[in-house]
Amino acid sequence: MTDPTALMVGVSGIRGIVGEGLTPEVVRQWAQAFGTWVKEAGEGGSGKRHAVLLGRDSRQSGPAFARVVAEALTAAGCDVIDVGVVPTPTVQLAVEHHGAGGGIAITASHNPIEWNALKFIGSDGIFLDGSAAARVQELARTGQDGAARRKTGKVKADRHAIERHLDLVMKLSVLDVPRIRRRRFTVALDAVRGAGGPVMQALLERLGCEVTGINLEPDGRFPRAPEPVPENLAELRALVLASGADLGVAVDPDVDRLAIVDETGAPIGEDYTLAFAVRAVLGKATDEKATEGRKDGMGMRGKSSVPFPSFRHSVVVCNLSTSLVVEDAARECGADLVRTPVGEVHVARKIVELDAPIGGEGNGGVMYPALHCGRDAPVAAALVLELLAGTGKRVREVVAGAPRYAIVKAKLERGTRNAERGLDDVYAALRSRFPEASADTQDGLRLAWRDRWLHVRPSNTEPIIRLIAEAPTGAEAQQLVDEGRRSCAAS
Repeated sequence: MTDPTALMVGVSGIRGIVGEGLTPEVVRQWAQAFGTWVKEAGEGGSGKRHAVLLGRDSRQSGPAFARVVAEALTAAGCDVIDVGVVPTPTVQLAVEHHGAGGGIAITASHNPIEWNALKFIGSDGIFLDGSAAARVQELARTGQDGAARRKTGKVKADRHAIERHLDLVMKLSVLDVPRIRRRRFTVALDAVRGAGGPVMQALLERLGCEVTGINLEPDGRFPRAPEPVPENLAELRALVLASGADLGVAVDPDVDRLAIVDETGAPIGEDYTLAFAVRAVLGKATDEKATEGRKDGMGMRGKSSVPFPSFRHSVVVCNLSTSLVVEDAARECGADLVRTPVGEVHVARKIVELDAPIGGEGNGGVMYPALHCGRDAPVAAALVLELLAGTGKRVREVVAGAPRYAIVKAKLERGTRNAERGLDDVYAALRSRFPEASADTQDGLRLAWRDRWLHVRPSNTEPIIRLIAEAPTGAEAQQLVDEGRRSCAAS
């Protein structure tokens, strides 16, 4: 059984069950640690470097935690800029816009309704990692002295963050907005009563779409499991069929992931979101519009982190659990694929390192650095529509034009032994079982063959082991997952 009092501590923040692992005292402790880190990192710089952006999704524990976070940050000497209920990528962009020292997004993303979390964002708009994350963890463990607790910071509101975000998406030079509008797409939208209902509806309508929606109220009363995976999208499937929509889209509560349902009401799988986006971006390499000066599509900092010439020798970055459909899309566009450990920050850092034009994760998270290096569902939706408008195809036709694979995902509770000792015995057993497979140990163990793979790893967000396999058929993928289960049970 999962221990409800457990607090999941990762490189980018903390998450837990509200009132159990995640209490106001825990939130205060970590928020103040982050504020102290921001002060340390910003010493000698401008006053803005002591400001922290604060935003949240619609979870009902959010308002109380937001008050605690603001109090803790001001006690640490930071000014707070509160953007309210917004997508996590909106918080990331607002950090850059204000030249702030960092940001905190209060969101448990796809986790069930009883969870919440703090996600820590650096001054570059990317989640913390490395030494910065380690320093925040150290400060949270050791606490700060009484002098640091004097309330010296101020709180102010910024109610224009979403509008700026949408304006920047609309100005991306990769988008042919008039062409998208001419298609007059009808789109069914499911926002699971998270932060995304008003945002996604506004964007789609700006792009000339007729929107019919469910669960658009941002009140945090999730009517279903919030992760936008096929088994949770029955209501959206029915809406697509009832409305005759060209496609359906679903987002998670903090609006960084996008899933697609085709015109027949069939969920196509979250990995296709990134595959579509790759084709939309890399397929524009010879488009004169895309090679014009990109100042309108640049990030908040007013400069481009990625050139937009021919992508003949470019790369696409994704994590180890991302589908082969993304690898196929990259290859089709003349690009190589580079894989990273699971976690948005790992993909973001590799995108920056390689100057990659696009990347993301197979969970529906698209990262387009012409705007910013963060998963962004509004950007993903715009790129999906750009691909459909540019090719003149429907969703089902695009999917049918490339090889198909089946993905099987499973979760196992971490037993006492492997929680304490790790999963080395599991990995050794699997490598012994499949000596012919190519092994990647960046994040757990990924065994790969030409047309299939198995990835076994401890979750970053829940106290579980994740097993993901992909193969040409569901039965073959299930066989790989079953081998993973057996190795876990035996260790």
